[in-house]
Amino acid sequence: MMNRLSFSFLVLLGLATGCNNAPEKKGTEAKEVAETRTSGSVKILVDETFLPIVNDQIEVFKSDYPDATITTVPGYENQILPTFLNDSVRVIVLSRMLTPDEAKYYTRRSIRVSTSRFAIDGIALITHQDNKDSTISVNDVKEILRGNQPAKQLVFDNPYSSTLRYFKEMAGVKELPEKGVYTLQSNKDVIKYVTEHAGAIGVVGVNWLSDQNTAAESLARIKTLAVRSEKDKAYYKPTQESLMSGMYPFLRNIYIINCEGREGLGTGFANWLLSQRGQIIVLKSGLGPHKLNPRTINLTKSTN
Repeated sequence: MMNRLSFSFLVLLGLATGCNNAPEKKGTEAKEVAETRTSGSVKILVDETFLPIVNDQIEVFKSDYPDATITTVPGYENQILPTFLNDSVRVIVLSRMLTPDEAKYYTRRSIRVSTSRFAIDGIALITHQDNKDSTISVNDVKEILRGNQPAKQLVFDNPYSSTLRYFKEMAGVKELPEKGVYTLQSNKDVIKYVTEHAGAIGVVGVNWLSDQNTAAESLARIKTLAVRSEKDKAYYKPTQESLMSGMYPFLRNIYIINCEGREGLGTGFANWLLSQRGQIIVLKSGLGPHKLNPRTINLTKSTN
C-alpha cells in the first residue's frame, strides 16, 4: 500500500513539475486582434476641452466592443493639430473643420478627409457663488478682450486652446490686453481659480460642469452667468435646450476628423459617435446632440 501511494505521488509531482516548466508565451506570441471597425487599436488626438465627452463615449464603446483599444492623446488645439498634420496620428477631435490648406496634406496623397459633427458645445462663463453679478452681455465680453474694461477679469484655460481662439476671433483681436484677460493650464485650473477669487469670470467648456468631471464641492462654490444675446437682447444660460435651439450666444460644434484612409477602428468609432447610442451619451452629458432619431413605439390592441 505504501509503495502504491509513493508511486502515485511521484507521478502527480512529475506532472505538476512538467506544467510549471512549460514555456511561457512571449508578448509577441500573443494573439493579435484583427483591425476592423470594432477591434484593434487606434490613437485619437482630443482637444482637452472635449476630453470628458470623448472619454464617456470610449467607455461605452469598449463595453460593447471589448477587442477595441482606443487611446486618447489630449492637448490644446494649437498643440495637437501639428501632430495630426504630420501624420503621426490620423484621428482628431476638434471644435472646427480643417482649412483647405491643412487638408491638402492628406488630399494630395488621395487620402479622404472625413469630418463629422457629433455634438454641439457651449462655452460657459462662471463666477464665484458670492459674486453679486449673475449676468453679462456679449458686448461686455468683447470689450474685456479689447482691453476696454480692465476692472473685470476673464480667465481662460490655456493660451493654446480653441476656447481662447474662439473668443479672440469673436472680439476681432489678435493680441490679448495687458490687464483683464489671463490664461492658466486647464479647465480644472479655471474652475479652481474661480472658487478662490470672487471677482473672476472663468471660461470653460460646458461638459466640465458636471459632478463626474469636476469635484462637487467646487461646483457648489460657483455659478453660471446668463449671457445677453446681441440678436434678441434676451439672457441665456448654456442649458441643453439653448444649445440645441442655437439661442445661447457662445456655441461651437464638436467634430471628429478621420484620415485613416481605410476601414479601421477610427472609422468605426467615428460612425458610432453618430449612432443612436452615441448620440444618447451626448444628450446625457448635457451637450447638444448632432441628431437624435425619433423612437417608434408599436401599440397593439389587447384581445383580452
